[in-house]
Amino acid sequence: MSPASFVLAHAANSDWKFALTRARDQLQSQIAERHSRHPDARPFTLGWCYLGDYYADEAEAILSALQAEFPDVSWVGASALGVSATGVEYFDEPALVLMLAPLPRTAFRLFSGLQPLPMHPTDFPAHTALVHAEGSTPDLQELLQELAVRTTTGYLFGGLSSARNRTLHIADHVLSGGLSGVAFGPEVDLISRVTQGCQPIGTIRTITGSEDNYVLRLDGRPALACLLDDLGLDTELPTEEMLEALSGTLVGLSTGTGDVAAGAGQFGPDTLVRHLIGVDPQNQVLAIGDEVTEGMHLAFCTRDAQAARADLVRIALEVRTELAGSGKAIAGALYVSCSGRGGPHFGGPHAELQTVRDVLGDVPLAGFFAAGEIARDHLYGYTGVLTAFAMPE
Repeated sequence: MSPASFVLAHAANSDWKFALTRARDQLQSQIAERHSRHPDARPFTLGWCYLGDYYADEAEAILSALQAEFPDVSWVGASALGVSATGVEYFDEPALVLMLAPLPRTAFRLFSGLQPLPMHPTDFPAHTALVHAEGSTPDLQELLQELAVRTTTGYLFGGLSSARNRTLHIADHVLSGGLSGVAFGPEVDLISRVTQGCQPIGTIRTITGSEDNYVLRLDGRPALACLLDDLGLDTELPTEEMLEALSGTLVGLSTGTGDVAAGAGQFGPDTLVRHLIGVDPQNQVLAIGDEVTEGMHLAFCTRDAQAARADLVRIALEVRTELAGSGKAIAGALYVSCSGRGGPHFGGPHAELQTVRDVLGDVPLAGFFAAGEIARDHLYGYTGVLTAFAMPE
């Protein structure tokens, strides 16, 4: 165990007190072992707490207990339909995941509506930021863009809390609405990657006719005709059969030119995957789950376990290779995945997190299944955002 390594704990139980006690004991055991090997190691200062939504109503009590047990730790986190740890997924069950990092206290700063991140701080240069947010927040995309401007790199990573009962996020307080998180200074070395988990079908097209969230024409042709061509479907299909055939189809949207040349079978980081929410066979119009404008690029896509696993392996390898090339190792990691990706989408329970572990190894990793994922200043869907914190080997 390196003195810079994070420590990780997780537990599941119908009784939140029992789960919290088990997780606390795991942390304390690792902290004691680390102290015995490295008595002069830096203390733990930053903690993550991800709660399965079964525990959402007990969030204040859980946070209070953590603050009493670890009084020198600043806590961030969120509630979720599922939480994850190294190689493990707790989906639709009462569980929690805790992780602690020994970062310099001057290397990070928590923020929220109670303590916003300044635009031009004189005492703390925000380099990147982890963001937890609530999806019902008005103008959330604009808020993310504004927050990105407050960092020197413009890079955000994180996700939206998800729950059936109570969505919340944590920044030394239990919060609802808006966003919160932790900004990191330039001395915190991290690398982050996004996996779309979708496979493009056919060519990347240009929207040449649109209105609000309706795609009227693609490459000068009726939008539905282009979709049927790309899927190889008969234009004379009865409406019910057509809708059934299109039920698994999504849309990848991008505004820049970078994603156009991303390569066959792969989206670039500027692509946002959205639902195809309606079809008008008579007028050959498609309805998309986001506003579209003429000049945007569009590719139809599908989601399947093979494509999702291959792309997840790709980004994990990129993270590992880049760090190895710099002579550094992973101290700890975060993984935020879409709540629609976990479990069966990867072929079985724990398969998504086991895929990450198979590539990165048994590094401390905490995460959650989100209602939307954040990378750079974008709000994504159906993606995974993997972020690794580096330390010298």
